[in-house]
Amino acid sequence: MRFPDEVRLAPDEFRLLRDLINQHCGISLNPEARPVVERRLRERLSLHGLQSFGEYYQLLRSADRGRAELDEAIDLVTINETYFFREDYQLRALRTELFPMLRRPPLSRETLNIWSAGCSTGEEVYSIAIMAREAGFSARRDLRIFGSDISRRCVTHARRGVYGPSSFRAIPPEIKKKYFVEHPDGLHVLDELRPWCHFGHLNLLDPARATVVGRVDIIFCRNVLIYFDDVSRRRVIDMFYDRLLPGGFLLLGHSESLLNVSTAFELVHLREDLVYRKPISASRFVSGTEGGALGPGKP
Repeated sequence: MRFPDEVRLAPDEFRLLRDLINQHCGISLNPEARPVVERRLRERLSLHGLQSFGEYYQLLRSADRGRAELDEAIDLVTINETYFFREDYQLRALRTELFPMLRRPPLSRETLNIWSAGCSTGEEVYSIAIMAREAGFSARRDLRIFGSDISRRCVTHARRGVYGPSSFRAIPPEIKKKYFVEHPDGLHVLDELRPWCHFGHLNLLDPARATVVGRVDIIFCRNVLIYFDDVSRRRVIDMFYDRLLPGGFLLLGHSESLLNVSTAFELVHLREDLVYRKPISASRFVSGTEGGALGPGKP
């Protein structure tokens, strides 16, 4: 019997694991990721008493335990790097331009719904809530911010709302002091923000599950799709279009665009950023890629 630290991930085993993960959630692992995958998943072999990554692959494909273990594997190999006020220029645009647009007819609605897709440990969701508070939203206003992530561990962390020093590398000191309370286990998000913030486990390649989000006015999906292959990226963007209300906005990371992905969105020039908008007149989905039209989904 080999010791766990002696087990190696062979190239053919890596390809099997890579393809299975890609098929399940769209994440594309390049060959350079093999040592990282080997290191992070080796402990799972020991836990299940397995001798090789080939045996682990068979476990992942099994009907009884495979799905739960696949979630664990994806949790371990995905990158969850984030912090408060990341790409703060977008948050300024949210406060000074997007919120005012969505408060005026024809876009104003009784409840403003925002989805942070790929929220990691929750810093983005709470940053959005802080911007809403700074923009004058009161605790009584109907606002819902939903954060989703494929990592159950990250979702649990986000629900706790307790953070260490690394999460605050870019937040203005006065905002940190105003919206966080220090405790022995870390800085806790202020209670007045919590009623707006909700979190759930979600695979972006599962459109049926995505209906739990409902229809939304804004989607943040920043620095998530860069880890997806082209086909999966198109599927996710199509789903976002379906989830957005007419006139709703999609915000991507600074290095991301919809070029060669979709022509269904309008490009909106803001003072510090470019964002995408579902046309106000949109009545059905029109894809910029191959495939038929999708009717609007139900919330």
